Amino acid sequence: VQLQASGGGLVQPGGSLRLSCAASGSISSINTMGWFRQGPGKEREFVAVISLSGGTTDHAGSVRGRFTISRDNAKNTVYLQMNSLKPDDTAVYYCAATKRGVYYVSLSSHIEYWGKGTQVTVSS
Repeated sequence: VQLQASGGGLVQPGGSLRLSCAASGSISSINTMGWFRQGPGKEREFVAVISLSGGTTDHAGSVRGRFTISRDNAKNTVYLQMNSLKPDDTAVYYCAATKRGVYYVSLSSHIEYWGKGTQVTVSS
């Protein structure tokens, strides 16, 4: 499975960005896709995941109500809509995919496939 992420950039506090992640390869083996992030000097942390079958989602408490994960199965693509961005959201965002069900994904060790990261910087 190959994952290609895009959509990062520089945005002011309170602004919005949308990240995209296109999957290719043995997609039928994947049950869940999502996003993790790693800020400066921090460990990689869970952001949000979505089931590729039923569409069930899970978001980290720190982003709930501001970020929304969605999917377009026809395009094998998941999105992360990020609103009301804060400087603390500054990080490299990584697209992720796993055979695990959506409620069994919370740690980076649960992920089998990673995309290259995309930088998100929130600064005035």
